[in-house]
Amino acid sequence: MEGGTTQAGKGQLSEHLCLLHRSTVAALLASELGWKFYDADDYHPEENRVKMGKGIPLNDEDRIPWLCNLHDILLRDVATGQQVVLACSALKKMYRDILIKGKDGAPQKCAEPGKEGLAEVKLLVVHLSGSFEVISERLHQRKGHFMPPELLQSQFDTLEPPSAPENFIQISVDKNLSDIIATILKVLK
Repeated sequence: MEGGTTQAGKGQLSEHLCLLHRSTVAALLASELGWKFYDADDYHPEENRVKMGKGIPLNDEDRIPWLCNLHDILLRDVATGQQVVLACSALKKMYRDILIKGKDGAPQKCAEPGKEGLAEVKLLVVHLSGSFEVISERLHQRKGHFMPPELLQSQFDTLEPPSAPENFIQISVDKNLSDIIATILKVLK
């Protein structure tokens, strides 16, 4: 672990994990924990997929409704007692706030008139960090995804790495998969 603050490490288990960037890690971790797994990419609206497929980076206006929808999914699972691992490129603090608070974490234009804010989702963000070169190489090996590797630079440009007081840990993608999983599990104990 390379820093961060986490309440999970102090005996308070997070109800949801948000792994930035790595579906493989998230799916394996969910399996290990017996938690539900969501890949946020599966919930992008078609217009976002088309835009990325054309090599056009998403902006806040594209992402906010998608993130609000993900928050609603997480909130639904909280209500049923289901714990979740979410693979999501919540690149900005504002995006992570939306996952936690829903529309209350978004700019006013996302809020629906007449609806009061819902409960917050407890979230531990696992930031899997790596160099542009390493992540680019891995993206070029990925097949069948709607986001072309050419958009990686725009993601690095948008990235606001988690920082205090966010509830997060940071782990290098240079570690092997089993070490990454073991580190996360240790924090959750």
